[in-house]
Amino acid sequence: MPEDISHPVFARIYPRIERFALTHGAAAHREELLDGAGGRILEIGVGTGANIPFYPPAVESLVAVEPEPRLRARAQRASEEAPFPVEVVPGRAEQLPFPDDAFDTVIVSLVLCSVRDVDRAVTEIRRVLRPDGHLRFYEHIRSDRPRFARMQRSLDLIWPRLGGNCHLSRDPESALVRNGLAVETVRHFDFAINGRLNPSSPCAIGRASAE
Repeated sequence: MPEDISHPVFARIYPRIERFALTHGAAAHREELLDGAGGRILEIGVGTGANIPFYPPAVESLVAVEPEPRLRARAQRASEEAPFPVEVVPGRAEQLPFPDDAFDTVIVSLVLCSVRDVDRAVTEIRRVLRPDGHLRFYEHIRSDRPRFARMQRSLDLIWPRLGGNCHLSRDPESALVRNGLAVETVRHFDFAINGRLNPSSPCAIGRASAE
């Protein structure tokens, strides 16, 4: 049985944060992330299942991995409304319980910030992707503005303890390239809510494939 990762306080607070973000612009980001996705899909770190309503009809099936049991239960409830088969399973990004070349598309959405080992997670993503498959990612990232990036690094001394191991200063694109994925398209932007930036505002939405 895959190891659960328990964040009981974060799991109670995060759905409220997520709902607020969805009504202030994140819904459009999720639509952009999933536009045109199809076939057999794996979503890693599905959380509450917030992406499920945004998947297009071309989806053949969705396997949704979530290591936090309280969030996984929410995702299971969300999956019952999907118009395609959804299997919600426990599991960690660094040790996916699937064979090689099993999926047409892998989705990560605000996930690589919180995995324990980013390089191992990306290696696993590449392993389970078909040779002609794609990774789609929506992640908050380290800012390219030096002063903002310094603030993010400083906050990373305490932020992960409060936010379910979320790190502010990670560079997921570099991790993708370092582990054999080619970033084909990417859009960088600041997700400002009500005109205000927060430490996780710098974001990227993009698509990558195996080199």
